[in-house]
Amino acid sequence: MRSRHSGDLSVIDGVAVLVGVVVGVGIFGFPPLVAQHADSGTLYIALWLAGGALMLVGALCYAELGASFPDEGGEYHYLRLAWGRRFGLMFAWARGTVIQTGAIAAVAFIYGDYAQRLMPLGDHGGTLHALLSVALLTTLNVCGTRESKRVQIALSSLTLVAVIGVMLAGLLSSSPSSPAAIEPRDGGLGMLGMGMVFVLLTYGGWNETAYLSGELRNPARNMGRVLLLGTLLVTTLYLLTNLALLQIFGLQALSQSDAIGADLMEIVAGSWAAQGLSLLICFTALSTLNATILTGARVYYALGRDVPRLHRLAAWNERGSTPVRALLVQAAITLLLILFGALSQSGVQAMVAYTAPVFWFFMCMTALSLLRLRRLEASAPRPFRVPWYPWLPLLFASSCLGLFVSSTLYAGPGALLGLLVLAFGLPLLLVRSPAAVSATSGVEP
Repeated sequence: MRSRHSGDLSVIDGVAVLVGVVVGVGIFGFPPLVAQHADSGTLYIALWLAGGALMLVGALCYAELGASFPDEGGEYHYLRLAWGRRFGLMFAWARGTVIQTGAIAAVAFIYGDYAQRLMPLGDHGGTLHALLSVALLTTLNVCGTRESKRVQIALSSLTLVAVIGVMLAGLLSSSPSSPAAIEPRDGGLGMLGMGMVFVLLTYGGWNETAYLSGELRNPARNMGRVLLLGTLLVTTLYLLTNLALLQIFGLQALSQSDAIGADLMEIVAGSWAAQGLSLLICFTALSTLNATILTGARVYYALGRDVPRLHRLAAWNERGSTPVRALLVQAAITLLLILFGALSQSGVQAMVAYTAPVFWFFMCMTALSLLRLRRLEASAPRPFRVPWYPWLPLLFASSCLGLFVSSTLYAGPGALLGLLVLAFGLPLLLVRSPAAVSATSGVEP
């Protein structure tokens, strides 16, 4: 395996990778949900600023872990080193049954909302589009990794184009609509916490810095520059986009939209522009879906290798270079979650509720892993060290814990379902002699 400290990436390369990973389809689906948890435009923008700051703190923590303990397994590897292999297996279970599948379902619902604008399929058209997208892209990945990667390359370049288009359309518009009066909302820290959950999901992907840190030239000097510049670029782009949304809609109308990008373009440039942007966003959503399906199935493969009773999950199709059974299990769970989400008022919100508590619990434990590994692996080389240790890791861990509490208490029945599914994996703690896990590469929450 190629060394992670080969130093192939410049600062500009690292910033480009970070921005490309973070900026995704979430900006077209989550702003209305954030608006539902803010009682003023100022607070709404403040949540996005806070999200950028927390992204930077978390990325600094992950950068040290990635530089000190380079491994394709990412969080799995850090949790296993810090807390033991059984806890690592619990994380693998959580990734496979809650985090990854919930993320796929959430993106599928975003795709469905926009696809419904282009091709209406009745009252439940958004759900039908979501189901079809998961089924078709899973089939594509079953056919082989090579075919899937070709599609991914063709789709991934469209995301920034769509985001910048929405931002410019809103900011350059000379005729903003009259904002509707803001309905009174039950505020409090819990509601703000849920708002932050949606914000940080939009910033999702920054933990890819765990892999960047080992690839940079002179990571001790350049990692901080990459994270600072990348965070500033992403935060600026998201702030300008959300300012544009506020300018056109106002907070109340923003909170009520189910396809905010298309609604904005229809106001600014007419129905043809709305249709065009909806098509572009559909492509970006498919790009995100395909990447998540491609990487997500690997965690099932890892469980199959580690747990004898789940060995069937480790079946590998050499011809297509794909874990076929893992892909099919992942699709089955995701399709059930989409059907569950269809029963709620917002499928996206239901899926976020399902994944959020489990996601933030393991994110908190990963942050605490940095503190624990500083003691357990004191002699390990650390090409990059998080500044202001231990205060920044503690700040990040406590923020994750707060988000865990908020999402558990205020996210609704979906959150309880996610925690219940996690509890079903507790027998994994009794596993005595799992095989070494090395197959969770590329898996990101």
